[in-house]
Amino acid sequence: MKVALVTGSSRGIGRAIADLLRENSYQVIYTGTRESRPDNLPEECCYHVLNVKDASSREEIIRFVLGSFGRLDLLVNNAGVAPLVRQDILDMTEESFDRVIGINLKGTLFLSQLAAREMLREKTILDDWSPRIVNIGSMSAYTSSISRGEYCISKAGIGMVTKLFADRLAPEGIPVFEIRPGIIDTDMTSVVHEKYERMIEGGLLPVPRFGKPEDVAKMVLACASGLLDYSAGQVLDADGGFALRRL
Repeated sequence: MKVALVTGSSRGIGRAIADLLRENSYQVIYTGTRESRPDNLPEECCYHVLNVKDASSREEIIRFVLGSFGRLDLLVNNAGVAPLVRQDILDMTEESFDRVIGINLKGTLFLSQLAAREMLREKTILDDWSPRIVNIGSMSAYTSSISRGEYCISKAGIGMVTKLFADRLAPEGIPVFEIRPGIIDTDMTSVVHEKYERMIEGGLLPVPRFGKPEDVAKMVLACASGLLDYSAGQVLDADGGFALRRL
């Protein structure tokens, strides 16, 4: 059985990704920052604490995966946070910037580094070797939101992290993908739900509805399937057509 590590998978998009992979025969390691196991996570699911901002926590999760299952076939870098307080870019604090960048960008970069090293090691010992890395970015990578600049900057950085790892790992046979969710109905968008709902009703999206976590999860499954492997650093937009330029 192939093994998938999904960061930030106790709820929201990450939970939908982990659940769908599990339904498709992956052994999934669900992760989150809470010490206690999420109440709604079935007992048969594997849950492990992970704070991607912390180097020792990143190292521990890789040790746990290898010690428990002996392999890592898929890393999904989903863990991410929004600013605790939305503030104008002129008022953004270093504390908020460091927190968002540390989790969203630094965590993704260095966990990918650890995972990639292990995936390369496994190349010589696994007969069914075909690992992949999927980064969950955002349409905020290229869309200005002046009240959450630190988030936009972190997701723009994810785009370059994807390119760098794709460039390095493609010759080794490890595809790296990025999925950019748009307006997805999660806890993160709940504080501006009514605003986005009005915008969608006003024609913002060609596909006129909020995205669902499952919409993103299906794209992760497509990346994991092997059907998209003749690409390097491919970006998939899970955004209802937001990226489509229209007159």
